[in-house]
Amino acid sequence: MRASRLLSLLLLLQNRGRMSAAQLATELGVTARTVYRDVEALAAAGVPIYAEQGPTGGYQLMDGYRTRLTGLTADEAESLFLTGMPQPAAELGLGAQAAAAELKLMAALPTPYREASTRIRQRFHLDAPGWYREPDAVPHLLAVAEALWQDQVIEVRYRRWAPRPGVVGRRLHPLGLVLKAGVWYLIAAGRDEPRTYRVSAIVELQRLPENFTRPDGFDLAKFWQAHVERYERAETAEVAVVRLSPAGIAALPDILGPRAGRLATRTLTPADPDGWRRVTIPLESVDHAAAGLLRLGADAQALAPPELVERITATIRALTRLYPTTSKD
Repeated sequence: MRASRLLSLLLLLQNRGRMSAAQLATELGVTARTVYRDVEALAAAGVPIYAEQGPTGGYQLMDGYRTRLTGLTADEAESLFLTGMPQPAAELGLGAQAAAAELKLMAALPTPYREASTRIRQRFHLDAPGWYREPDAVPHLLAVAEALWQDQVIEVRYRRWAPRPGVVGRRLHPLGLVLKAGVWYLIAAGRDEPRTYRVSAIVELQRLPENFTRPDGFDLAKFWQAHVERYERAETAEVAVVRLSPAGIAALPDILGPRAGRLATRTLTPADPDGWRRVTIPLESVDHAAAGLLRLGADAQALAPPELVERITATIRALTRLYPTTSKD
């Protein structure tokens, strides 16, 4: 453990130049006292490291010194695809490995490329979740990921809402994980073709002491693209029927997003005598749909499925209790 930390300290100084003990302690997750001891150990081993005093001082390496001890461990190599996404890496239990892998890659790059990489990081940042949206609680994500790495069979109890709401049991072969708009999805095979499961809807999970053979030719990216296209064309059992006023129809793209809004408007029925029309919209979950439709206020009426109608009705009743009407004499 200490050897790995000493190498990380050395690579930090090599990549970033002068750093204070406090900065190094923050990066390494240790105390400043530990940094002092590690610096002494590096100096005793012959590393040309020295300190400069003063407000802008800190530790740095002698000009021209570089180490080539940048080999990646197996865990670090596996985490490379997440080096630009610290939050997903942490959720998968790979935060430390991803940080170490990125540090070692930076150390191995020629100076011009390393400087270009630094400029990119300073100018671009990926933030996957949508506005005003907290990430899903995914207590079983790490177990799913570990089973995925090992091609291990899992048994789950999964909360679904369609076609019949409830918690169901599934025996699954994990084939991939996808992070979409801040939400984790598991693609897994069961008794039939691969299907998609929202990881936050898994209420129980058990890894079984048996492995499975991944299907030949399974392409995660192609499967997910086809799934997204089917979902956005509303080719799914998880849909809702909604009655909308003219104002609700106009606002629909703002609620669903431009593309999904355009697809939904293709299902519009002729207007009734009041000018309202029915539309079929794809659903991700009852909670998500209810929150979106409530944003339309009195310009939307959910008709199906019953779970969605009940959720919106319960919310409206709760609002009525919070904002009771008062009669005037």
